[in-house]
Amino acid sequence: MHDPLAFIIGMAQLSAAIALLNGILTTLGQGRVASAAIESIARQPEARGSISTTMFIGLGMAETSGIYGLLIAIILLMFNPLINNFAPYFLSAM
Repeated sequence: MHDPLAFIIGMAQLSAAIALLNGILTTLGQGRVASAAIESIARQPEARGSISTTMFIGLGMAETSGIYGLLIAIILLMFNPLINNFAPYFLSAM
């Protein structure tokens, strides 16, 4: 490891990729929730209102998790706080 600043940038990019993986898993979970809700409505059409309401609340909570992952990835890639905090130490060591 010759350049510590490059190491921090590389680890930030790896962390952003892991944070964005949350979005893929969120999408799979939302598909499962919607599928289960459709099956439940098919079995009990009279409970459609309560099933739909519960489904939309669950989908909103799951989507929030995906948005948080996207927000963390944007912060790590665009406005990385580690670079600003540790850059003086790296520049003085060189």
